[in-house]
Amino acid sequence: MDRDQGMTAPARTGGADARPAPGPRRRAAALLHRRPRLRLSLLLSAPLAWLVAVYLGALAAIFLTAFWTTDVFTGEVVRRFTLANFQTLLDEPVYRTVALRSLGVAVAVTLIDTAIGFPMALYMAKVARPRHRPYLMIAILAPLWAAYLVKAYAWRVMLQQGGLLDEALRPFGLGSPGYGLPATVLVLSYLWLPYMILPVYTGLERLPDSLLDASGDLGARPLRTFRTVMLPLVFPSLVAGSIFTFSLSLGDYITVKIVGGRSQLLGNVVYDNIGAANNLPFAAAVATIPVVVMLGYLAAAHRTGALREL
Repeated sequence: MDRDQGMTAPARTGGADARPAPGPRRRAAALLHRRPRLRLSLLLSAPLAWLVAVYLGALAAIFLTAFWTTDVFTGEVVRRFTLANFQTLLDEPVYRTVALRSLGVAVAVTLIDTAIGFPMALYMAKVARPRHRPYLMIAILAPLWAAYLVKAYAWRVMLQQGGLLDEALRPFGLGSPGYGLPATVLVLSYLWLPYMILPVYTGLERLPDSLLDASGDLGARPLRTFRTVMLPLVFPSLVAGSIFTFSLSLGDYITVKIVGGRSQLLGNVVYDNIGAANNLPFAAAVATIPVVVMLGYLAAAHRTGALREL
């Protein structure tokens, strides 16, 4: 009996040692389980590669094309490095006027949407009953379900003389603003208002009610509570919303074509030079203006922590 047991023990031990090693699939799974950062990197690699190849690649192509020129006689693009396009932008007063006008429209739309969107978001987050908030959110998002062109042309009909807006304002001694910059600012403010409300609503919803109650218990009036407690905490959300309204207004050209009358913005200059003028390098040079402006705006917004609110 002892001899048999002494013979069988090594056999059992040898059998355990002879277990096959895990395959490559199991080793890879174990490695990913131990390293969550590597798992996240592999998960994001495909969309990041697409972003770099398509979006950043397109921006690089725009900047490269901006340093080329167009042959006056043949209309073909001459791939020779030159600063002539940027020199034209600096020397011609009309392009400086268009750039400043575009910035003014973007700032005006952002301020109007802030003035309208903040009270609406505040009511949704802090005043409305919880069971009513989903319906208010649907009301805010409902305009986004309609096509951009449908909304723009609907405003064109309302802004014309004798239109709905003209009839509504006539009893007050006013009339429709017609077509032009005021109409452009009005329509763009309507189009981008939801993009301001949503980030501000999210920031206000995360704001604890106990902070507001504590401010009131310490004797602060509502205005002071708003200025010293609510506004500093929600300011990054306001900046996050302004990124959408400012950037979308700065590069828009369709609304200006529909209700802008004879007004020209940067987007229209780019569109006209691609189409009628057939001057792609100059259009690329003009397109770098909003890109550079938005890079500076994003850098300033990053310092406020607004990018974390997006």
